[in-house]
Amino acid sequence: MMLATAGRVLDQLRHDHRSVALILVVPALLLAAVYFLFENENLPPGLPRTFDRAGLVMLAIFPFVVMFLVTSITMLRERTSGTLERLLTTPIHKADLLFGYALAFSIMAALQSVVATAVAYWVFGLNIKGGPGLVVMIAVINAVLGVALGLLCSAFARTEFQAVQFMPVVVIPQILLCGLFVARSRMNGVLESISNVLPLTFSVDALQEVAGHAEATPAMWHDIVAVSTMVVAVLVLASLTLRRQIR
Repeated sequence: MMLATAGRVLDQLRHDHRSVALILVVPALLLAAVYFLFENENLPPGLPRTFDRAGLVMLAIFPFVVMFLVTSITMLRERTSGTLERLLTTPIHKADLLFGYALAFSIMAALQSVVATAVAYWVFGLNIKGGPGLVVMIAVINAVLGVALGLLCSAFARTEFQAVQFMPVVVIPQILLCGLFVARSRMNGVLESISNVLPLTFSVDALQEVAGHAEATPAMWHDIVAVSTMVVAVLVLASLTLRRQIR
């Protein structure tokens, strides 16, 4: 039943060309904007480009943001249109239903991450010590994190506008506190404590491990396990909201 749900959602997405473009094309275009933003910087020989640091982190942030938006709005439509209500009258289990949605969006997230990483490496020459395979893996996990949070937040929205309003609450604080703008060690003590438990922080830390090491490190695997555990926990929480939100 989970696979059937995933197949139905993928078939719907296949006919929604704008959503497909948003998922696959927009992160690559945003990455291009980051590249050209730093294109004219003058650095002494031997120093890494700003793009190699900022662009790498954006490979975690852009999929996270895009998949959160697409998933929360799409799931809200399923709720308000009565599709979920009809599905829950069948023998399908709530967890099978929600994990089916998560699987479908995760497949799209994987395609998105492959496209964005390929653009970063082979179009803009991203230069880090780790290989692209590890970067893709972390980007996919982070995109799935956006999927999980989008599914959960859709339960508390009544309109698409309300779904978008969850971004300042769920997404933006994680971007501000993940260490992109200010090193977490230099943050206010309270903010640093908060940042230490946010899932996006673990994703950024994992990418920084990839940037500094040619091989996978124990710290990187620790961060990946932490994010993956959070993803499963959020999906389980989201499954508990289905019956309460169905009309």
